[in-house]
Amino acid sequence: MASPVFSSNSAFKPGQTYDVNGTPVTEADLEQQYAMPSAGPVETGRMSYEGVITKASGMILLAFLTAIPGYMFFNFAGLMISAIAGMVLGLVLAFKKVTTPALALAYAAIEGYFLGSISTYIETAFDVPGAALQALLATACTFAVCLWLYKSGRVRYTPKMQKFLMIGGISYLLFSLVNIGLMIFGGTDSAWGLRTGVEIAGIPLGVLIGAFAVILGCVSLIGDFDFVENGVKNGLPQHFDWKAAFGIVVTLVWLYIEFLRIIAILQGRD
Repeated sequence: MASPVFSSNSAFKPGQTYDVNGTPVTEADLEQQYAMPSAGPVETGRMSYEGVITKASGMILLAFLTAIPGYMFFNFAGLMISAIAGMVLGLVLAFKKVTTPALALAYAAIEGYFLGSISTYIETAFDVPGAALQALLATACTFAVCLWLYKSGRVRYTPKMQKFLMIGGISYLLFSLVNIGLMIFGGTDSAWGLRTGVEIAGIPLGVLIGAFAVILGCVSLIGDFDFVENGVKNGLPQHFDWKAAFGIVVTLVWLYIEFLRIIAILQGRD
């Protein structure tokens, strides 16, 4: 039995289909709606591969742009300020539950300037021209290889890899702190502290430690890719795009610095 409200309203006709706003809908309109693709992650406010790629690419591009003045117009005060500011902002973002886009972009800009400045400093202070370009190519190739290994299914972020990254990362951090302490308080007069002051089988300790750090960076990249894949599959909120992009950029910055240092140590021996 028809509702007396709709029956007495001449705006509604028997057999006619209406949308939520009460507008008549034809069969052609219905067929067109059925033929339309279902809403994707972006439309539903969920994490997506496209979102992560766009945001990570934007952060990397911004870092490139700010690296130019840091590289061309070196200033030691600017190097130190950007190093401290980047570290502090990176820690803030790492512990925030939601990665703020403005802070993520600020981090990329500051780190870009820092990388440009540290590249010029190392090339000039240690007489290793072209070290920045070599480190950049090494970082790009490492990223491409890690992405291919993960996408092809040859490498997965297993619990063993997670433990390796955690234990290795803590060990590397402790070594770095001890090395910096020795350099500050005069425990070594080598340019890179224990990294060049100690050799194993004729190889500077810094090269071996650097190679270990690069392996850790590769594992970290695999972990970043795993986070993106699982985030998209589980339908995480869209703001996790920024967290994933931030994680990838942090790992790339780390890899670049490690490659730059390895190149400087090796070429500095010539």
